[in-house]
Amino acid sequence: MPIYLFWGEDEFAMSQEINKLRDRVLDPNWLQFNFEKISEDGPDATIQALNQALTPPFGAGGRFVWLADTAIAQTCSETLLTELKRALPAIPDSSTLLLAARKKPDGRSKSTKILQKHATIREFSLIPPWKTEELVKKVERAAKALEVRLTPGAKELLAESVGNDTRRLWNELEKLSLYPCATQQPIDEAVVSRLVVANTQNSLQLAAAIRSGDEAKALGLVVDLLHRNEPPLKIVATLVGQFRTWLMVRLMVEKGERDEKAIAAAAEVRNPKRIYFLRQEIRSLSSQQLLATLPLLLDLEVSLKRGAEPLATLQATIVQLCQALR
Repeated sequence: MPIYLFWGEDEFAMSQEINKLRDRVLDPNWLQFNFEKISEDGPDATIQALNQALTPPFGAGGRFVWLADTAIAQTCSETLLTELKRALPAIPDSSTLLLAARKKPDGRSKSTKILQKHATIREFSLIPPWKTEELVKKVERAAKALEVRLTPGAKELLAESVGNDTRRLWNELEKLSLYPCATQQPIDEAVVSRLVVANTQNSLQLAAAIRSGDEAKALGLVVDLLHRNEPPLKIVATLVGQFRTWLMVRLMVEKGERDEKAIAAAAEVRNPKRIYFLRQEIRSLSSQQLLATLPLLLDLEVSLKRGAEPLATLQATIVQLCQALR
């Protein structure tokens, strides 16, 4: 009775695991008979997926049923709940049912509790940009999987450059694997800086320009980022992470904390030595000024998610942020 619920916004990482699971279940010679991907927006999609999963496979291998973009762990009618209770325990071992969703399952939902009982639940959330240590570990795992050797400095620079974009991380590692000396010695920072476009670094430059109140530079940087096809929400995520770090450092300093390790722990900064530089960056700003940026960034994120025009919306908020920090 292999049942899985995958959820999260890291679509690339999720798709990798789905492909591995599908290849493990299906016999390629019988794929067209035993594989079905069903979209949640279809009528009775969940019922259709359950019925398909209850059907024994044809020929060799197992059956793989993938219900994409489902909201079953968020909202579920009583009728559908009854079907889940009936069908999930009856799915044969020869069938694999995969439910994929972007949102976190609602722990209060009856359907979620049923899935917790019968399904393997895996999270594929994006790592927040300010959690640099986790991003470096992610680079290490991907580099190991692709057999690309990197120096510690190269790992940190690559994590800084691609942020939490898993697809881009794998693309950049595949590109680095073709570097002439890659098989002879670990790739260092110099190679990464030449071959990898650091969009995240540019987003951090945007944060720095906003912090200093330089509207002209900040507006130019956001235009450049969008021209490089940087996702607007990713730009916002980087800004939120940077301003949150600055705020936490400022709050700890205003409390009278002098221990850099304690400040680093509170601000979730991996390297305590960075605290000295972070304190220098915000020495002219108060916690109230930095705190005022977060509601503006939250409103920006909400507007973008509701379909606002990215460039105009980002530019308007950047002007507000610069004014708040002067």
